[in-house]
Formats: sequence, C-alpha cells, structure tokens
Amino acid sequence: MDFKDTLLLPKTDFPMRGNLPNNEPKKYNAWFDADIYEQMKTKRAGAEMFTLHDGPPYANGDIHIGHALNKILKDIILKYNYFQGKAVRMTPGWDCHGLPIEQKVEEKLGKSKKEAMPTEKFRELCRAHAAKFVDIQRDGFKALGVIADWENPYVTMDFKFEANIYRTLCEVAQKGLLVERHKPIFWSWAARTALADAEVEYEDKEDYSIYVHFELSDAAKEKLGVEGKAGLVIWTTTPWTLPANTGISLNPDEMYVLTDDGHIVAEARYDAMIEEGVVSGHASRKIAAREMENLLAINPVNGRTSTVVLGDHVLMDGGTGCVHTAPGHGEDDYKVGLKYGLEVVMPVDERGCYDESVKGLNLLPNPDEFVGMHIFKANEPILEILGDALLKESKFVHSYPHCWRTKKPLIYRATNQWFISIDDTAQGAEDTLRNTALNAIEGVDFYPKSSKNRLKPMIEGRPDWCISRQRSWGVPIAFFRNKSTKEVILDENVLEHIATLFDAQGADAWYSMSIAELLPENSGYNPDDFEKIDDILDVWFDSGSTWNSVIKSGNYDAGEYPASLYIEGSDQHRGWFQSSLLLSAAVNEVSPYKTLITHGFTVDEKGEKMSKSKGNVVAPDKVIKEYGSEILRLWVALSDYQSDLKISDGILKQTAEQYRKIRNTFRFLLANVDDLETYVSNDAYGELDRWILTKAAEVFTSVKSSFDAYDFLRGFATLNHFITNELSGIYMDITKDRLYCEDKNDPVRRATQSAMAHIAKAMLGLVAPVLTYTADEILEYAPALFKGDMENVFDLVYVEVPAVEASFDDKVLLEARVKFSEAVDKLKKEKLMKSTLEVEIAGDMSVFDIKESKDLEDWFVVSAMKSSSEGEQVASFEVDGASYTVHKATASKCPRCWRFTSSSDECACERCANVVGNGDVA
Repeated sequence: MDFKDTLLLPKTDFPMRGNLPNNEPKKYNAWFDADIYEQMKTKRAGAEMFTLHDGPPYANGDIHIGHALNKILKDIILKYNYFQGKAVRMTPGWDCHGLPIEQKVEEKLGKSKKEAMPTEKFRELCRAHAAKFVDIQRDGFKALGVIADWENPYVTMDFKFEANIYRTLCEVAQKGLLVERHKPIFWSWAARTALADAEVEYEDKEDYSIYVHFELSDAAKEKLGVEGKAGLVIWTTTPWTLPANTGISLNPDEMYVLTDDGHIVAEARYDAMIEEGVVSGHASRKIAAREMENLLAINPVNGRTSTVVLGDHVLMDGGTGCVHTAPGHGEDDYKVGLKYGLEVVMPVDERGCYDESVKGLNLLPNPDEFVGMHIFKANEPILEILGDALLKESKFVHSYPHCWRTKKPLIYRATNQWFISIDDTAQGAEDTLRNTALNAIEGVDFYPKSSKNRLKPMIEGRPDWCISRQRSWGVPIAFFRNKSTKEVILDENVLEHIATLFDAQGADAWYSMSIAELLPENSGYNPDDFEKIDDILDVWFDSGSTWNSVIKSGNYDAGEYPASLYIEGSDQHRGWFQSSLLLSAAVNEVSPYKTLITHGFTVDEKGEKMSKSKGNVVAPDKVIKEYGSEILRLWVALSDYQSDLKISDGILKQTAEQYRKIRNTFRFLLANVDDLETYVSNDAYGELDRWILTKAAEVFTSVKSSFDAYDFLRGFATLNHFITNELSGIYMDITKDRLYCEDKNDPVRRATQSAMAHIAKAMLGLVAPVLTYTADEILEYAPALFKGDMENVFDLVYVEVPAVEASFDDKVLLEARVKFSEAVDKLKKEKLMKSTLEVEIAGDMSVFDIKESKDLEDWFVVSAMKSSSEGEQVASFEVDGASYTVHKATASKCPRCWRFTSSSDECACERCANVVGNGDVA
C-alpha cells in the first residue's frame, strides 16, 4: 500500500515565490483603479481619527531613496493605525514655489530672455515645470505601494491654496506680528535674494584673519588722559566690511590695557596677543571698558569716525576683546547699533558688489575703482589701504554659511525685509510668539525623545523670521503701500477681496491686474495713492502654513487639526517643523502636531553620503524592478530610522531573505489549515497549542507595543525572533506528525490547525502595514474560515490570538531541546542517523513539565520518551542536573508516519492503522 496517499500533506496554491517586480504593479493599479483610499475611509467611518499630515517634497526632479524612505515610513504608520481599527487621513502634497524651480526655468530660458519676460509669463513656465514633476513623483510614490489621497493632493501653487497661504499671512499681520525692518539678514548674492535660516548650509571656507589698529580721536585721548599713539585693535575675518564700520564693541565688564606701543586690547586677551605677535609692548595702563563708552576712534580705511559701544556679545574666547561693528553686516552689530544709534551703512548691492554709496559716503579712497567690484575681490585692495594699521594678516579655514541652492558663500546685508517678530505678543495672546511656541511643544510627544532637545534650543535662540524674498515664483506679499505715508494697508475688506481673487485666478492676479482692479468696489481708497509690494513669501511660509491651507481650510478631507503626527527628516527641525510651529502658534497659540517623529538620512553600506560621482546611489525604481517594493518597504521597517539608514545591494539581498522567511512561514500555516472549517473552543487546545498561543500572545503584545511607539525595528526583531525560534523552529516542526498523520478530524489535529490559523491571522494584522501586497495575496489564497467576509486586505482589522489557560513552564524543556540537538548533531555529521525519529530518550521524565507522553515525544521529535531503554546508547546529555541517554529506537519504523513505533517495518503503527482503517484521510 502506498501510504503517501493517506497522509494529509500541506495544501495551498499560495506561491512560494512572490515574483514581486511583475505582480506588484498589477495589484497596485487595481487598488488605485478601485479608489482604495476612499474605500478605507468608508470602512472606518465613525472610528477614532488618526491624521498624518504629509510634509511636502519639492516638485523638482525624480524621487530618490530618501523620498522613498520618507513616504514608506508614513505609509507604514498610517496603515498600522488603519489595521488597528482607526479612521486615517493622509493628503499628500508638494511644495511648488521657490528658488530651485526658478533656477531650472531660468537655465532653459537664458538670463536675458527671463529679464525681458513679463512676470506672469515667467510664473506660467514655473507652474508648468512644477506640475510635470508632481505627476512624475506621484507615480513614483504609488509604485512603492503608498496609499494616500492621490486623486486630491495638495499642491501649493493651486489657486485656492495660494489664496489660503495669503490668508495665513493676513492673519499673522492682523495679529501684529508682521513687521518691516531695515536690518541685516542672510543674503545670497548669487541668487539675489534674502534667505531664512532654514535655507542656509555650512561649509568650510578660507578667509582672512586680520588685526587692525583704530587710532583714538584727539578728544578721546584727552578724555582718557593719554598722549601719543593710542588705538583700539579689532579682529575681523571680513576686510570687505571695514568700509561700513561705524562702531567698536567692548565687553562692559572687562578691563582693557594700553600697551607701550600704543595698542588697546582686553586684559584677558593681552597674553594671547603677545603670543600671536599682534602687540609687543608692555601693558602700561589699565582702562575700564565703561570709561571708553561713546568715545570715537578713526577708521583707517576711510577716516570716518567709529563710536566705542558696549555689548554683552563681546566674548573673551578669541580676538582682541574689541569687536569691529558694522550694523549693516551682522545681527549682533545691528542690535548694539540700534541701542547706540549707530548709522547703518550698506554699500553692497544685491549682486554682492560695492554700489555708488562708496563714493557718496566717502567709504573708500579712490572709490571709482571699487564701484561694481565684488566684495570678495575687494579684500586685498583694502588690506593695501590699511598700511601700517594692519598689525597682522593670515588666512584660516572655518565653517561659513552658504546658500542651499547656489552653494555660494552668503553675506549679511541690511535691506528692507518683512519679518515675523518672534519676541512680540500677538493680539489676544498673553505671551510672546517665542514663548507661545515653546509652551506649545511641551505637550508634543517626540520620537526620539532627543528630538525635543534639538527643536527647543532652536526656538529659544532663533532671530525674527525673514519671510520676504526678492524673486518671482511664489505667493506675493500682496499688500498695498501708501506712496506718501509709506503706511501698509491692512484693511480686512481689501485683504479678503484679494484672497477671493486668488481663489479664482491664483496669485498671478497680483501681477496681471491693476491696483484699481485689485481693490474692492466702493473701498473708499484712491488706487493712485498706492503702490504694490513686490516681494514674495519665503517658500517655508508656504509649507509652514499647510496645517491651515490643507487641514483647516475645508478644501480637503485631510483629517483633524492639530494633526496626530508630523514625520520628516531630522533637517526639518530648522525647517518645516519650526515654520509650521511658529505659524500655528502665531495664529492659534497651539502646536500643529501632537506627535513629532524625525528620521535619519540614507547612506551607503559604509555610512557614506550617496552621490553620482561615487557611484553609490541606490535608485528606488531600480530596486523595485529588481526586488519589488515589498523588499524596500521591509528594509525601512528593519532599519533604525531614527539614525542614518544604510542601504546597498548586499543589504537588500539580506532583506529579501528575511522576506522569504516571513512569506514561507505564512505559506506553511496556510497550507496546513486548508481543510479547517471551524475553530475549536478555547478549552480544546492541548499543551503544545496552549504553549504556542501563550507565546504568540506575549510576542504580539510586545510587537504591538513597539509599533505603538513607532519602533518598527524592535517590533520586527521581536516578531522575526518568534517566527524563527518558537513558531518555525519548534511548533511548526513538532506538530507535523499530528497535522499529516492523525485522522483528519482528530481533535488534536483540529486544535493545532486552529492555533495556527489564529496565529496567522493575528500576525497578518501586524505585518500588513509593511507588507501590504503580500498580506493581500495571503488573503487571496486563505481558506474561507480564515478569510471570512474579507474581500481584500483593507477589510482586515488586527485581532489578538485567543486567551488560553497557561501551559507548561518551558525553561527546562527549551534547554533540553538544545542539549539534545547538540548531541544528535554529532551523530548526523558522522552519518550514524538521519532523523531524530530513529532514537528514543531515556531518563527522569518528571523533570519535564509536559504531561502528555505523545506531546513530550513531539517536543523532541523522537519515537519514545522512557525512564529506561534497552536500545543501543548512541549519545547522552545533561539538563537541570539530570542525565539523559539517547538510544536507537527499539520498535520498528512505521512506513506511514516514519516513527519507530511499529511492530514491523512492513506494517503501520497502531495509530496509523486506525487512521487508515477509518479511511478518513483525504
């Protein structure tokens, strides 16, 4: 008799291999064609809401691996909440205004064509460029299996969106936080625009280090009672700013010394100056800083006076203790200059070149030579002009601010700009905007916790936010200014009328319509009295106001405000996290997010930044074509995303192996529950089933706890350990006999099948957020009992495994399995045995907590467990102080189950004979 036909072997059509690159696109397209996101909304109608507000990527270029990491992570979190039974919302978005797009369009046009083109026409070209890449990137994200409201994304250049960005600006203005000031800000001479802190990158730059003598005026010397040569020594790294010097700052609490050779430096810096060879004379007299306040020194570059002022920003950790002060070229300089009424001199134009004021204000000798000269080329000529006043000159390399787009060094340049005042109090608020923002983040949950320690100091120390840009492609600061009084018109009717025009025509209306057309009818204003403000908004204002334009506006079904979660890269502490917080705090005095998660950046397997020149770039589309998006998604889940994430072909191959392990575990479970039609009751489970169900409950609770804390790495590590060890390594191995060889409806078999089905279903709810395609495929092939009325994976809600009575204590049993395995491995290597079913174990069985003898035999996958054996001893092991011997089985091998429990090799064992005799094995 061929007993193979009588065995209940695993049966499933679920493929062993996923063939992901070919199959995923078909399923994804089917989902999107069926508008699965709308179905998800319908299926969770009325449930607790989870709102993930998407930070907008820039609509410029194809998606890269960093984009993939970001969107996959968001998708995992969104789906995790969905499969936990919550209603979810994610409206994807794109940042479409700003300098990078302008530059791309300018490159195509050429500079002369761009300058000759009407602003509205240039904006039209920028809009088309952004729209093209919105479509390209959307397709890229969809190929990753990311589910979101792709049919209704937010795009910051949409007309209604531009209108709502403008409305947010108006609210800030009406609360008294929008101010216009002539003050120094980061200026990109290469891009000819102001920049915000978030648009600044720091790179090494070589600069001069110079020490310059500013001789005191005769009146100052007379007041101090000194004769002969006497002057303050300043240190600077920017010779080109010396023409704009109007002051020298001293520390008010320090003593200064006058040397025999006529130089004044801080007493605390005297020894260092001697050592560096800046001064050489003996310190002949001490002078308190306060004695020199408001005295005048002479600028050796141009003979103009320089006022001695006092400032706490003067430190003793470098330099001379006398700080060159040019209020047009530095934040601290500006602040101390404001206090003392110093003149703000700004002889540098938007190109970074000296302008005509070097002539008009006599800032340099032979000024005609300097007009039109780039400031960085003026350093050497200015050093020559200094002559003997230049005490020491050298060069050094230091970290210096650069433009994020042009990569050129920045300058500080005083211009008229619009700012959101951080230290003013909004109308109706009780505290300054800075303190309101700081108070708002106290209620935010940060992942990792250290993220708060990055954001908080940035808010505490940040300057006012410069929100104006001197460019064309963006939302205009659409205010009118009275030509004669210079008053800015913030009439609510006028502002809302402009916003309504933007709703219908977009912000282009500001450029295409006349002032008369932009004013509401019967406004009472004379359009001839007004001029338009030409500046546009910082692109960070666009994205920073998305909580208002997307969630609060009602134009999108985007969830609830404040959002449950914002999640972006760690660079957004100084970018989107901060701009969003400041605007939400300014308008509503609350944080726009309840939880903030930051992730790291993608690097190669050596931890190096990716670049085309290094040839280490990993492109998401190539990964999808080779491995499938599921592997990329699993890579995200298996990485510590809170630090930088390594990715390479080798790492992806390892991830693919882990995927196969998960897939084949589900395949085994599906194959062995194929004929299960009803679950057994909770009291019908045997010892081994209760053990695995208890383990699964503990593990899944731990996994869920990790996922709740957004720790997918820990959660998957816990799950993979369970799959590899307890589930696959033990339970799926030790239950094969009962699954294949017992009677089809044997209670023991049905109990094990039920346990496997419950575990598979619960586990599916945990892996579905990451491996959504695979989870859906598993459901396609799942038996009716498992699938129930689920049509696809989006009908799935996580269910826990059933609670069962506690089973045996496995501590000794697990140790015994390891010891036994070590003992028989030697026999297998020496080819003395092929299967553990060939042996039986003898010893004190009371040490083991499993009561049923067959269960104990299955635990070790042996044919017998006895107190003693007459068979040939082939090995031994010790556990918990007890000795056990391993013997060749004394009975014969059953030709059906292969256990050595038969009276003869020719006939089935008693159990198998009964099963075959019943005939109920098919």
